[in-house]
Amino acid sequence: MAKETQGILKTWKDDRGFGFIKPDDGSDDIFIHISALKGFVRRPYRGDVIYYEVEQTEDGKSKAVNARIEGVEIHAEESVSKLGIWVSIAVIVTFIAGLGLYFGGWIK
Repeated sequence: MAKETQGILKTWKDDRGFGFIKPDDGSDDIFIHISALKGFVRRPYRGDVIYYEVEQTEDGKSKAVNARIEGVEIHAEESVSKLGIWVSIAVIVTFIAGLGLYFGGWIK
């Protein structure tokens, strides 16, 4: 696993979904694409503290991957899965109730 580094988001072009991080260690700026920041409740802003890993591209340049924004929450995927559970329960209850009504003689 790569070492996590931190830096400040120096530039960000929101319309294009990329920017550059100024690493805290003073090394060269690192390119970051929005795809490196998956699931956050907001897009990054210039000045955000970013934690990231560095990966080399095929052309030898460095880019940030597996990044996160300090103090910004990730979307809760639980809410989607909880909705699915409730829908499943509703379908099962409706099915059982329908069977009860059918075999109870209420539905012919």
